[in-house]
Amino acid sequence: METSNTHNERMAKMTFASVYPMYITKVEKKGRTKEELNQVITWLTGFDNAKLQELIDEKVTFATFFQRASLHPNAHLITGMICGYRIEEIDNPLTQKVRYLDKLVDELAKGRKMEKILRS
Repeated sequence: METSNTHNERMAKMTFASVYPMYITKVEKKGRTKEELNQVITWLTGFDNAKLQELIDEKVTFATFFQRASLHPNAHLITGMICGYRIEEIDNPLTQKVRYLDKLVDELAKGRKMEKILRS
């Protein structure tokens, strides 16, 4: 699926630090924890909690965040709709990675079992 250049640029320039608190709020409202959220982010990116905090403190953009990440080999198994887009059809690699993360956070908030979220 083709996303607009403006949309892709906006995603690239958005800071992870600005979105992370929203992820926490979303999952905690549904009875999940920050630790579970971090587990999901760690699975996708390879970042441990210390590195995650460092990136938040550094206020890195999503472009930098995913440049530094080691995407999990099973990330391609993350499929479905998020924000009106079918993840597996997103052409822009960075936008697709951001949507992978959004999808995992949604699944966590919806109460999906961790082993399903982590594609084990």
